[in-house]
Amino acid sequence: MGGTRFVGKALVQTLIEDRHEITLFTRGNKPVPKGVTHIRGDRNTDSIDKLSGLNFDVIVDSSGRTCDETSNLIKITGKPAHRFVYISSAGVYANNELYPYTEQSEIDINSRHYGKVETENWLLESKIPFTSFRPTYIYGPGNYNPIEKWFFDRIINNKIVPIPDDGQLITQLGHVQDLASAIKTSLSHSIAANKIYNCSGISGITIKGLVESAGNVCGIKSSNILYKSFDTKLLNNKSRKLYPIRLNHFLTDISLIRSDLNWIPKYDLIKGLEDSYHNDYLLNIKDSTNYDKDLELFE
Repeated sequence: MGGTRFVGKALVQTLIEDRHEITLFTRGNKPVPKGVTHIRGDRNTDSIDKLSGLNFDVIVDSSGRTCDETSNLIKITGKPAHRFVYISSAGVYANNELYPYTEQSEIDINSRHYGKVETENWLLESKIPFTSFRPTYIYGPGNYNPIEKWFFDRIINNKIVPIPDDGQLITQLGHVQDLASAIKTSLSHSIAANKIYNCSGISGITIKGLVESAGNVCGIKSSNILYKSFDTKLLNNKSRKLYPIRLNHFLTDISLIRSDLNWIPKYDLIKGLEDSYHNDYLLNIKDSTNYDKDLELFE
Protein backbone atom coordinates (compact mmCIF):
# COMPACT_ATOMS: atom_id res chain seq x y z
CA MET A 1 0.00 0.00 0.00
CA GLY A 2 1.91 2.98 -1.32
CA GLY A 3 5.47 2.42 -2.43
CA THR A 4 6.31 5.36 -4.69
CA ARG A 5 7.12 8.00 -2.06
CA PHE A 6 9.90 8.22 0.54
CA VAL A 7 9.64 5.23 2.94
CA GLY A 8 7.69 3.06 0.51
CA LYS A 9 10.01 3.94 -2.34
CA ALA A 10 13.13 3.07 -0.34
CA LEU A 11 11.62 -0.23 0.78
CA VAL A 12 10.48 -1.21 -2.70
CA GLN A 13 13.97 -0.64 -4.10
CA THR A 14 15.44 -2.78 -1.32
CA LEU A 15 12.97 -5.59 -2.04
CA ILE A 16 13.55 -5.37 -5.79
CA GLU A 17 17.26 -5.94 -5.18
CA ASP A 18 16.32 -9.20 -3.43
CA ARG A 19 14.16 -10.21 -6.41
CA HIS A 20 10.84 -10.27 -4.58
CA GLU A 21 7.64 -10.21 -6.61
CA ILE A 22 5.99 -6.90 -5.74
CA THR A 23 2.55 -5.41 -6.27
CA LEU A 24 1.97 -1.70 -5.59
CA PHE A 25 -1.43 -0.17 -4.93
CA THR A 26 -1.19 3.61 -5.45
CA ARG A 27 -3.12 6.52 -6.90
CA GLY A 28 -0.63 6.56 -9.76
CA ASN A 29 0.66 10.09 -9.16
CA LYS A 30 4.30 8.99 -8.98
CA PRO A 31 6.44 6.82 -11.30
CA VAL A 32 6.39 3.10 -10.60
CA PRO A 33 9.64 1.10 -10.80
CA LYS A 34 10.08 -1.38 -13.62
CA GLY A 35 9.42 -5.00 -12.81
CA VAL A 36 6.59 -4.48 -10.33
CA THR A 37 2.85 -4.93 -10.76
CA HIS A 38 0.95 -1.67 -10.36
CA ILE A 39 -2.72 -1.46 -9.42
CA ARG A 40 -4.06 2.07 -9.59
CA GLY A 41 -6.57 3.11 -6.96
CA ASP A 42 -7.41 4.95 -3.76
CA ARG A 43 -7.77 2.86 -0.61
CA ASN A 44 -10.61 5.09 0.58
CA THR A 45 -12.77 4.45 -2.49
CA ASP A 46 -14.34 1.40 -4.09
CA SER A 47 -11.22 1.02 -6.23
CA ILE A 48 -9.66 -0.91 -3.35
CA ASP A 49 -11.88 -3.80 -4.53
CA LYS A 50 -9.30 -4.29 -7.29
CA LEU A 51 -7.28 -6.18 -4.67
CA SER A 52 -10.04 -8.71 -4.14
CA GLY A 53 -9.06 -12.29 -4.90
CA LEU A 54 -5.33 -11.60 -4.77
CA ASN A 55 -3.18 -13.46 -2.26
CA PHE A 56 -0.05 -12.02 -0.66
CA ASP A 57 2.71 -13.43 1.51
CA VAL A 58 3.45 -9.99 2.94
CA ILE A 59 1.42 -6.79 2.98
CA VAL A 60 3.23 -3.55 3.79
CA ASP A 61 0.95 -0.71 4.81
CA SER A 62 2.93 2.51 4.59
CA SER A 63 -0.07 4.80 4.08
CA GLY A 64 -2.64 3.69 6.67
CA ARG A 65 -3.52 6.16 9.41
CA THR A 66 -6.69 4.69 10.91
CA CYS A 67 -7.83 1.27 12.05
CA ASP A 68 -10.73 1.34 9.60
CA GLU A 69 -8.34 1.81 6.67
CA THR A 70 -6.34 -1.26 7.64
CA SER A 71 -9.28 -3.46 8.62
CA ASN A 72 -11.04 -2.64 5.34
CA LEU A 73 -7.88 -3.62 3.48
CA ILE A 74 -7.70 -7.00 5.24
CA LYS A 75 -11.39 -7.62 4.47
CA ILE A 76 -10.52 -7.31 0.79
CA THR A 77 -7.20 -9.19 0.67
CA GLY A 78 -7.52 -11.60 3.59
CA LYS A 79 -4.68 -12.16 6.03
CA PRO A 80 -1.21 -12.27 4.48
CA ALA A 81 0.35 -15.71 4.59
CA HIS A 82 3.51 -14.53 6.32
CA ARG A 83 3.34 -11.03 7.81
CA PHE A 84 1.53 -7.70 7.84
CA VAL A 85 4.03 -4.83 8.13
CA TYR A 86 2.68 -1.57 9.50
CA ILE A 87 4.37 1.84 9.56
CA SER A 88 3.34 3.47 12.81
CA SER A 89 5.00 6.43 14.57
CA ALA A 90 6.89 7.29 17.75
CA GLY A 91 4.61 10.32 17.80
CA VAL A 92 2.10 8.14 19.67
CA TYR A 93 4.03 8.46 22.96
CA ALA A 94 2.90 10.87 25.64
CA ASN A 95 5.34 13.60 26.60
CA ASN A 96 6.67 12.77 30.06
CA GLU A 97 9.84 13.09 32.10
CA LEU A 98 11.15 9.55 31.51
CA TYR A 99 13.47 9.15 28.50
CA PRO A 100 14.09 7.41 26.23
CA TYR A 101 10.63 6.15 25.30
CA THR A 102 10.33 2.37 25.14
CA GLU A 103 7.65 0.40 23.32
CA GLN A 104 5.83 0.19 26.68
CA SER A 105 5.84 3.95 27.34
CA GLU A 106 2.60 5.78 27.96
CA ILE A 107 0.51 6.50 24.87
CA ASP A 108 -0.95 9.93 24.17
CA ILE A 109 -4.63 9.33 23.45
CA ASN A 110 -4.84 12.83 21.97
CA SER A 111 -2.00 12.26 19.53
CA ARG A 112 -2.85 12.81 15.88
CA HIS A 113 -1.22 9.40 15.37
CA TYR A 114 -3.47 7.59 17.84
CA GLY A 115 -5.24 5.79 14.99
CA LYS A 116 -2.01 3.89 14.46
CA VAL A 117 -2.11 2.56 18.04
CA GLU A 118 -5.71 1.47 17.50
CA THR A 119 -4.55 -0.31 14.33
CA GLU A 120 -1.75 -2.11 16.18
CA ASN A 121 -4.21 -3.22 18.87
CA TRP A 122 -6.66 -4.45 16.25
CA LEU A 123 -3.99 -6.45 14.43
CA LEU A 124 -3.03 -8.14 17.69
CA GLU A 125 -6.62 -8.87 18.70
CA SER A 126 -7.42 -10.18 15.23
CA LYS A 127 -4.49 -12.62 15.41
CA ILE A 128 -2.99 -11.27 12.22
CA PRO A 129 0.79 -11.84 12.25
CA PHE A 130 2.20 -8.36 12.10
CA THR A 131 5.28 -6.26 12.76
CA SER A 132 4.86 -2.55 13.45
CA PHE A 133 7.56 0.12 13.30
CA ARG A 134 7.49 3.35 15.28
CA PRO A 135 10.11 5.67 13.76
CA THR A 136 10.90 9.12 15.13
CA TYR A 137 11.79 11.73 12.50
CA ILE A 138 12.60 9.97 9.23
CA TYR A 139 15.03 11.79 6.95
CA GLY A 140 16.96 11.13 3.78
CA PRO A 141 16.52 11.62 0.02
CA GLY A 142 12.90 12.03 -1.01
CA ASN A 143 11.75 13.37 2.36
CA TYR A 144 8.54 15.32 1.76
CA ASN A 145 8.42 16.57 5.35
CA PRO A 146 10.34 19.84 5.89
CA ILE A 147 12.97 18.60 8.33
CA GLU A 148 16.54 18.71 7.04
CA LYS A 149 15.51 20.94 4.11
CA TRP A 150 14.09 23.51 6.56
CA PHE A 151 17.53 23.93 8.13
CA PHE A 152 19.52 23.62 4.88
CA ASP A 153 17.46 26.42 3.31
CA ARG A 154 18.21 28.88 6.09
CA ILE A 155 21.86 27.97 6.53
CA ILE A 156 23.02 28.18 2.92
CA ASN A 157 21.02 31.36 2.28
CA ASN A 158 22.53 33.06 5.33
CA LYS A 159 19.12 33.45 6.97
CA ILE A 160 18.40 33.42 10.68
CA VAL A 161 17.81 29.95 12.16
CA PRO A 162 15.32 30.03 15.07
CA ILE A 163 16.49 27.99 18.06
CA PRO A 164 14.08 26.99 20.87
CA ASP A 165 15.22 28.35 24.24
CA ASP A 166 18.91 27.41 24.69
CA GLY A 167 18.83 24.81 21.91
CA GLN A 168 19.29 21.89 24.31
CA LEU A 169 16.05 20.05 23.58
CA ILE A 170 16.98 16.53 22.44
CA THR A 171 15.53 15.03 19.29
CA GLN A 172 16.23 11.89 17.24
CA LEU A 173 16.34 11.18 13.52
CA GLY A 174 16.45 7.92 11.61
CA HIS A 175 17.52 7.48 8.01
CA VAL A 176 14.95 6.17 5.55
CA GLN A 177 17.32 3.47 4.25
CA ASP A 178 17.85 2.18 7.78
CA LEU A 179 14.09 1.89 8.25
CA ALA A 180 13.79 0.02 4.95
CA SER A 181 16.60 -2.32 6.03
CA ALA A 182 14.91 -2.99 9.38
CA ILE A 183 11.62 -3.82 7.69
CA LYS A 184 13.26 -6.24 5.28
CA THR A 185 15.25 -7.87 8.07
CA SER A 186 12.13 -8.38 10.20
CA LEU A 187 10.55 -10.57 7.52
CA SER A 188 13.17 -13.28 8.01
CA HIS A 189 12.90 -13.32 11.82
CA SER A 190 10.02 -15.20 13.42
CA ILE A 191 10.67 -13.35 16.69
CA ALA A 192 9.44 -10.18 14.98
CA ALA A 193 5.90 -11.55 14.59
CA ASN A 194 3.40 -9.60 16.67
CA LYS A 195 6.04 -7.12 17.79
CA ILE A 196 6.14 -3.34 17.84
CA TYR A 197 9.55 -1.75 17.39
CA ASN A 198 10.94 1.73 17.90
CA CYS A 199 13.16 2.33 14.90
CA SER A 200 15.49 5.30 14.58
CA GLY A 201 19.11 6.37 14.82
CA ILE A 202 21.15 5.16 17.78
CA SER A 203 21.68 8.55 19.39
CA GLY A 204 19.71 11.66 20.16
CA ILE A 205 21.02 15.14 19.46
CA THR A 206 20.19 18.62 20.70
CA ILE A 207 18.39 20.88 18.27
CA LYS A 208 21.40 23.23 18.27
CA GLY A 209 23.59 20.21 17.57
CA LEU A 210 21.32 19.28 14.66
CA VAL A 211 21.70 22.77 13.21
CA GLU A 212 25.47 22.64 13.63
CA SER A 213 25.56 19.23 11.95
CA ALA A 214 23.48 20.54 9.05
CA GLY A 215 25.84 23.50 8.77
CA ASN A 216 28.82 21.16 8.74
CA VAL A 217 27.33 19.27 5.82
CA CYS A 218 26.63 22.55 4.00
CA GLY A 219 30.22 23.69 4.55
CA ILE A 220 29.18 26.46 6.97
CA LYS A 221 30.94 26.81 10.33
CA SER A 222 28.77 27.03 13.43
CA SER A 223 30.20 30.48 14.16
CA ASN A 224 28.85 31.67 10.80
CA ILE A 225 25.28 30.45 11.36
CA LEU A 226 22.81 33.17 12.39
CA TYR A 227 20.98 31.83 15.43
CA LYS A 228 17.97 33.43 17.08
CA SER A 229 16.66 32.00 20.34
CA PHE A 230 12.92 32.04 21.07
CA ASP A 231 10.90 31.28 24.18
CA THR A 232 8.89 28.09 23.58
CA LYS A 233 6.49 28.96 26.41
CA LEU A 234 5.30 32.04 24.56
CA LEU A 235 4.54 30.35 21.24
CA ASN A 236 1.03 30.03 19.90
CA ASN A 237 -0.13 26.86 18.17
CA LYS A 238 0.46 28.31 14.70
CA SER A 239 4.11 28.95 15.51
CA ARG A 240 4.60 25.46 16.95
CA LYS A 241 3.28 23.89 13.78
CA LEU A 242 5.72 25.89 11.66
CA TYR A 243 8.78 24.59 13.46
CA PRO A 244 9.96 21.29 11.92
CA ILE A 245 11.00 19.63 15.21
CA ARG A 246 8.65 19.14 18.17
CA LEU A 247 9.47 21.47 21.02
CA ASN A 248 10.01 18.86 23.70
CA HIS A 249 12.51 16.06 24.17
CA PHE A 250 11.85 13.25 21.67
CA LEU A 251 14.07 10.23 22.17
CA THR A 252 13.32 6.52 21.82
CA ASP A 253 15.06 3.35 22.98
CA ILE A 254 15.87 1.08 20.02
CA SER A 255 17.45 -1.73 22.05
CA LEU A 256 14.57 -4.15 21.38
CA ILE A 257 14.88 -4.09 17.60
CA ARG A 258 18.67 -4.28 17.83
CA SER A 259 18.43 -7.34 20.07
CA ASP A 260 15.63 -9.18 18.26
CA LEU A 261 16.82 -8.61 14.71
CA ASN A 262 20.55 -8.17 15.23
CA TRP A 263 20.03 -4.89 13.38
CA ILE A 264 21.97 -1.68 13.71
CA PRO A 265 21.55 1.59 11.78
CA LYS A 266 24.21 2.16 9.14
CA TYR A 267 23.75 5.91 9.01
CA ASP A 268 24.98 8.24 11.71
CA LEU A 269 23.56 11.76 11.56
CA ILE A 270 26.37 13.36 9.56
CA LYS A 271 26.42 10.57 6.98
CA GLY A 272 22.63 10.74 6.70
CA LEU A 273 22.56 14.53 6.33
CA GLU A 274 25.27 14.31 3.68
CA ASP A 275 23.09 11.82 1.81
CA SER A 276 20.12 14.21 1.96
CA TYR A 277 22.18 17.25 1.03
CA HIS A 278 24.09 15.84 -1.94
CA ASN A 279 21.62 13.28 -3.29
CA ASP A 280 18.42 15.27 -2.89
CA TYR A 281 18.66 18.86 -1.70
CA LEU A 282 21.31 20.12 -4.13
CA LEU A 283 19.58 18.31 -6.99
CA ASN A 284 16.28 20.05 -6.29
CA ILE A 285 17.40 23.40 -4.92
CA LYS A 286 15.13 26.36 -5.63
CA ASP A 287 15.89 30.03 -5.17
CA SER A 288 13.74 31.78 -2.57
CA THR A 289 13.92 34.83 -0.33
CA ASN A 290 11.14 33.84 2.05
CA TYR A 291 13.00 31.52 4.43
CA ASP A 292 12.74 33.96 7.34
CA LYS A 293 9.29 35.39 6.64
CA ASP A 294 7.85 33.47 9.62
CA LEU A 295 10.49 34.64 12.08
CA GLU A 296 8.09 37.06 13.76
CA LEU A 297 6.11 34.06 14.95
CA PHE A 298 9.11 32.92 16.99
CA GLU A 299 9.80 36.30 18.62
